[in-house]
Amino acid sequence: MTPLFAFFNLGPQEMLILLIIGILLFGRKLPEVGRYLGKGIVEFKKGIKGLEDDYDASASAPPRQEPMALEPPRPPQRITTTAPKFEENITTPANNITTPPQA
Repeated sequence: MTPLFAFFNLGPQEMLILLIIGILLFGRKLPEVGRYLGKGIVEFKKGIKGLEDDYDASASAPPRQEPMALEPPRPPQRITTTAPKFEENITTPANNITTPPQA
């Protein structure tokens, strides 16, 4: 047996021990826990049914075709820079460097 189905392969002793542990843990709230468990199972089944209905509806619907584009996409535009470029001033000599006075 695979480990997945090992839980369902319980004997009467194991089931009795689990029942006693359940009663000790939940005590008076056992009917309430069972009620919530039942509601949870019903909601789960409704959700699965809804997923199956959505899948069946989408599988039986004809495939949607995208409308043709009216205008072909344009190539990207070139962007020119607007920042001024550095130009060296030709009128001033390059060796006009001042040094700080020495103390």
